[in-house]
Amino acid sequence: MSLFRTKSVEQSIADTDEPEFRLKKSLSAVDLTVFGVGVVIGAGIFTLTGRAANEVAGPAVVISFIIAAIACGLAAMCYAEFASTVPVSGSAYTFSYASLGELFAWIIGWDLILEMFLGASVVAQGWSAYLGAFLGQIGIVLPENLSSGGIVDIPAILLVLVLGGLMTVGIKESLRVNLVLVAVKLFIVLFVIIAGILFINPANYSPFVPESVPTESASGLTQPLLQFLSGLEPATFGVGGILAGAALVFFAYIGFDVVATTAEETKRPQRDLPIGIIASLVICTILYCAVAVVVTGMVPYSELNPQAALANAFAFHGQTWMATVIAAGAVAGLTTVVLTLLIGATRIIFAMSRDRLLPGGLAKVHPRFRTPWVISIIVTVIVAIVAGFTPIGILEEMVNIGTLSAFVLVSIGVVVLRRKRPDLKRGFRVPLNPVLPILSALICTYLMLNLSVETWLRFLIWLALGFAIYFAYSRGHARLGTGAPLDPTTPRVVAPPKE
Repeated sequence: MSLFRTKSVEQSIADTDEPEFRLKKSLSAVDLTVFGVGVVIGAGIFTLTGRAANEVAGPAVVISFIIAAIACGLAAMCYAEFASTVPVSGSAYTFSYASLGELFAWIIGWDLILEMFLGASVVAQGWSAYLGAFLGQIGIVLPENLSSGGIVDIPAILLVLVLGGLMTVGIKESLRVNLVLVAVKLFIVLFVIIAGILFINPANYSPFVPESVPTESASGLTQPLLQFLSGLEPATFGVGGILAGAALVFFAYIGFDVVATTAEETKRPQRDLPIGIIASLVICTILYCAVAVVVTGMVPYSELNPQAALANAFAFHGQTWMATVIAAGAVAGLTTVVLTLLIGATRIIFAMSRDRLLPGGLAKVHPRFRTPWVISIIVTVIVAIVAGFTPIGILEEMVNIGTLSAFVLVSIGVVVLRRKRPDLKRGFRVPLNPVLPILSALICTYLMLNLSVETWLRFLIWLALGFAIYFAYSRGHARLGTGAPLDPTTPRVVAPPKE
C-alpha cells in the first residue's frame, strides 16, 4: 500500500456530488473577496505596522509590506490555480492529495487543523482583550477573573459559541454577517487613514531608510532557526531591516488561503475562486501600505508604540477619542477573523473525514442546512475551551509555521500537477511556471527558517503525533485504499488509486 498514492482530480470532484455529503453552492466572487478580506485584516493592521516600523524598518516599512505582498501573491496564485482546477473542500489538503500523494496530504491537513484551531483560539482571546478596552473607553469594566487574562475568558467563549452556531446554520448566512462586519471594519480603517493624513509631518519620513545598526540577538531556543544554524548576528534598519520587516509583516497577510476551503460551496469555482483569492490580497495590500504611510508620517518611527501604534499615534496629537474608534474597529475586525477560521477548520476536517483519513461519520451534512454540522459542533466546542482556559501567547508562532508549510507544499504541488495532468482544465494558470511556484516555495521556506527554534520543536512534536495517528488509523481506513463508501449502505465502485 503506497504512502504516496494520489487521488485523481476526477474522483475528488465526483465525491462532491454524493447526496449525503453535498454542500450547498451559494457563494459568489464578491462573497469570497469579502471572506478573504474578513480573515486577513485583523488586529495586525492596528498594531503590527507600528511594531515593524519601530523595531526593524522605520518609515521604509511600507516597502516591507510591498515585499511581503509579492511573496504572498506568489503563493496566492498557486492557490488560485489549484482551487480553480480542483474545486473541492479542503484547500491545501485536497490539492496535495491530487498532486503529491496521501502522506503529504495528511501532513498538510494535520498542519492546517493546527493553524485554524489555534488561530481561532488566539484571535478569540485577542477579540476579548479589545472588547475589554472598548468597553473600558465607554465606562464599562468587565470582572477581571472572567475576561481577557483572567481565570476564564468568558467573552472569548461566548464569541466562539455564537459564531459556531451561526456557522452551523449556513455558510451564506455566516457570510451575510461577515459582510456587515467587514464593512464596519473597512469604514473604520479608511476613516483612520483619512483622519491621520491631517496629522502627517513630512519630516517624520526622514531618514526613510534608517542606517543599519547591530541589535541584541535572542539566544537558546528563542532565537530564529536560521540564526541558530548560521551563527550570524542580526541587525535592524537599513536594507536588512526592510527584509526583516517583510518577514514580520508577512504574517499580517495570512488568511487568504482560507478562501480555498469554500471551493465546494462556490457557484462558479473556476472563475470566482481566483478572483476571491487575488482580489482580497490586493485590497489588503493597499490598506496595509496606506496605514504604514500614515502612521509613520504622524509620529517619528522611534517614538511609535509597538503594541498599539495607531491608537497612540492619535493620542500623540491629542486625539484620544480615536482610541475608542480603533478599539471598535478591532472588535469588528477580529469577529470576522474568528468566523472565517472556524469555517476553514470545519471544511478541512470535512474533506479529511470524507476521505476516511478521519472517521467518516463526522462528514455527515445536515439535511436542512447542508452544512457539516457534527464537525461544526466539535470544532466550536474545542476552540471555545482552548480560547477560554488556555494561555495561548507563546504558541502564536505555531499558526505561522503551519500556514507556511501549507504554502510550500501547494507551490510544489502546482509544478507536479502541471507535469502529471497537463490535460486538466484550469480556470487560472500561474504565469512563468515552474519559476514562480518554485520561488514561492523558497520564500516561504526562508520565512519558516526565521521562526524560533522552540516553534520548530513544537512543530516536530505535532508532526510526530500526526504520523502516529496516520499509521495507526488513517492509512488502513483511507477510502482511496479500501474503496469503502462513507455510508456503508451505499455501495460505490472506486477507481484504482494512482501510484
